[in-house]
Amino acid sequence: MDDIKTRIYWLMGLRIVVVTLLLGLSLTFQLTKGERVETFYALIIFTYAVTILYAVILRRLSSSEALAQFAWVQVAVDLLLETVLIARTGGIESPFAVLYVISVTVASLVPRRRAGLLTASCCIILFGILTNIQLYGLAEVWGWLPQARLGAAESLQAVGVYSLAFLVVGLLSGALADQLQHADQSLREKEQGLSRLRAFHENIVHSISSGVFTTDERGCITSFNPAAQETTGYSVEQVQGRRWQEVFNWHPAQPDEEGLLDRFAHSRFEVECKRADGNRLILGMTLAPLHEQGTETGFVGVFKDLTQIRDLEEEMRRKEWLANLGEMSAGMAHEIRNPLGALAGAMQMLRKDLQADETSQRLMDIAIREATRLDDIITEFLQYARPPALNVKESDLNKVLAETLDLVQHEARTRTKIAIETALAEGALPGQIDQDQMKQVFWNLAANAFDAMPRGGRLTIATGCRRVDVAGRKADVVEISFHDTGEGIPKQNLDKIFLPFFTTKAHGSGLGLAAVHRIVDLHGGWIKVESEENQGTRFVVCLPQSADAGVRLWHEGREPWKRS
Repeated sequence: MDDIKTRIYWLMGLRIVVVTLLLGLSLTFQLTKGERVETFYALIIFTYAVTILYAVILRRLSSSEALAQFAWVQVAVDLLLETVLIARTGGIESPFAVLYVISVTVASLVPRRRAGLLTASCCIILFGILTNIQLYGLAEVWGWLPQARLGAAESLQAVGVYSLAFLVVGLLSGALADQLQHADQSLREKEQGLSRLRAFHENIVHSISSGVFTTDERGCITSFNPAAQETTGYSVEQVQGRRWQEVFNWHPAQPDEEGLLDRFAHSRFEVECKRADGNRLILGMTLAPLHEQGTETGFVGVFKDLTQIRDLEEEMRRKEWLANLGEMSAGMAHEIRNPLGALAGAMQMLRKDLQADETSQRLMDIAIREATRLDDIITEFLQYARPPALNVKESDLNKVLAETLDLVQHEARTRTKIAIETALAEGALPGQIDQDQMKQVFWNLAANAFDAMPRGGRLTIATGCRRVDVAGRKADVVEISFHDTGEGIPKQNLDKIFLPFFTTKAHGSGLGLAAVHRIVDLHGGWIKVESEENQGTRFVVCLPQSADAGVRLWHEGREPWKRS
């Protein structure tokens, strides 16, 4: 129906053009000779008026049959107008007889039927009647058709030639209309098939669980399927036209980027980047070139989110590291602690029995004291390697921290020029924790901050809560930060501070921060460390509020088992 309506609009436009050109030029030519032809004026005005009427009627038609009938009405009106024009301009000698040919052609194309012969027959009949009227002078008394200067034989020959022309045009235009209709139908079927194929391919790309993107020859992203949007957090509008290396934070060290892409084509590699919300994202990616007629037009990339798998690998590495640590601690207890206990006991017996001088007594006291200290270190290490089971229950971390602050402030008063500031979050900060173990964490971090400020400084303790998203799992995380203005930690030591027995202090076992990390890790949390030399250090304890949240931002913390 839309196609027929479009053709009718074309018919109306063509009518205006033909009338304007033919009659307008003829009218101009007649005026230059000083003649006035009222018929031309009437036909031009009538054509414009009836075209406006056609446009109004066309808007109200809504069925294919009504549109076809309306097209036939227009063709019939055109034939009548052409007959009047031919009659007023010389009849058989009129130059406007060619307009019948246009009507025959249009009638074959607009209704999309075999109407060429029917219209040609109507034109032959009308032209024949007009010729006979003129030949016998039947309308001469009204001044319409003056008798022709041609004889009967010549008039019959002219009618035959015109009739043959009308029939030939009708046959050819009908055949052309049939071919056009078949070609149009075939084209529509192919377009529908192509649309179905395109929709099928789009459904496949949209339904696949892996992220898929395509680029042009410059590496700029041209498409981004829903799985890619969900994985990265970026919408199509945010990545459209951007280079894929920029979106996925892929910055190769080699300057020859094109050679690098060729090397990675059809092979898997991993990319570590960030989601739109800033969280870490590890992707297993495959790149392959796109070819069109033998020419490379870009790349297609397929990727899968490996963040959760790598987190599980981190968890397995952590458990393996702790298992090795437990085995080592058991051997240490067996190999050192028993002989050390026997040695300490023997020295105590010797101290009682021997009448040594003052120097010998002092050396004996040193030996006993150091043996006791060594036993305490081993005990502390065993507690770190094999901590007791946690007594976890829901507690207010603000309240637990406040109870620890009393001891911390008392310790600060024994130090030189130490000031403590607090910035606790409003309201309760619930969390699943072991209160005693967490108090030990807070105390150790505060004591470590005091040791980092031997000449005084300020310790700021703050609490807060934030929302994190790890591989689609969202959870609330409580953060407790200890920010000192001390000496800071050298960069080369940042990856070692949580290792057992690593210390830069003259008197220290190196187990304080290791125990802190162990306890926080058992609570399913992690510790962020930010430090600059001579500007201070900030430790942030991050604890999921829910024990079953299963979220852990490994990239934020420093894990000692990664360096084992």
